[in-house]
Amino acid sequence: MNPVDDTAPPQDRLYTIGELAHRTGLPVKTIRFYSDSGVVPPTDRTHSGYRLYDIEAVTRLELVRTLRELGAGLDDIHHVLSSRTTLGHLARTHLDLVENQLRQLTTRRAVLRAVVKQDSTTEEVRLMHELAKMSDEERDRIIDEFWDEVTEGLNVNPEFVAWMRSAKPHLPDNPSTEQVEAWIELAELVNDRSFRDSVRSMSAEQARIRDAGQEYDFSQGRVEESWDVMDEITEMRQAGTAPDSQQARALVGRFASMVAHDRATDDDARFRSTLADEFEQHDLRQIRYWELLATINGWPKRGMLSAEDTTWLVAALRTSAK
Repeated sequence: MNPVDDTAPPQDRLYTIGELAHRTGLPVKTIRFYSDSGVVPPTDRTHSGYRLYDIEAVTRLELVRTLRELGAGLDDIHHVLSSRTTLGHLARTHLDLVENQLRQLTTRRAVLRAVVKQDSTTEEVRLMHELAKMSDEERDRIIDEFWDEVTEGLNVNPEFVAWMRSAKPHLPDNPSTEQVEAWIELAELVNDRSFRDSVRSMSAEQARIRDAGQEYDFSQGRVEESWDVMDEITEMRQAGTAPDSQQARALVGRFASMVAHDRATDDDARFRSTLADEFEQHDLRQIRYWELLATINGWPKRGMLSAEDTTWLVAALRTSAK
């Protein structure tokens, strides 16, 4: 049969290697390589020894190109084409490889973005990369060591400490760049000496109150109530409500009353001024700690006052104390 006989039905026609290259868009050199490797062997040869390929070879070649673009090796492809393995099995194997590569790329991108933001040194880049690759168990250990140090030797409510420890950063199997970046920032934050000192000071204040015979209410219901009020403060500030308005007075009145009850003290002008001082001096990194955990774990961000929210709350407390 004449290989260049255009009148032959497609299923019966044979193609030269040049025609096959034109039909598939692959270089002749590539097709020859696949042919020599036995992946797409020639169907026949001319009297002069030139290779000829049928329509099945065209189909095989298209499949080979697709699998190669997906990262499959020639041995794997040969096994599929010789029916020694299934296409589904090969696809699953390479899907796992691709997903692993994506996780690695996500980690690298997060580290590089952190480097760009922080203008990091070589050592800092190395540490960030190590942090990004940590397992859940290693991340848990970092958080546990943090809470060990900031509460050691202090009479802090054990339920409170247990609650703090239970909030661990668990990255999903396929984390986003934002989640990896959040973990890197969180790990750096809990290892920051000034932040550890700040949280230990908070723990010491709680221990002082407890030593005096008082006790904060850390029940789930009380925490939820506190979060609700915090969220209302954020919403009111974002809505543009003035901190000296009647709405603001009513809201901070609820908030101050709740805190005063927890501390077993009177909600008076002096207490509200003291509470305003506390929030004015509050280390916003403690809020950032919870924001980062929420990002990593995909939690809703509740009860987290921004710098703007805190400024509004302080002004509202001072106004209500007059």
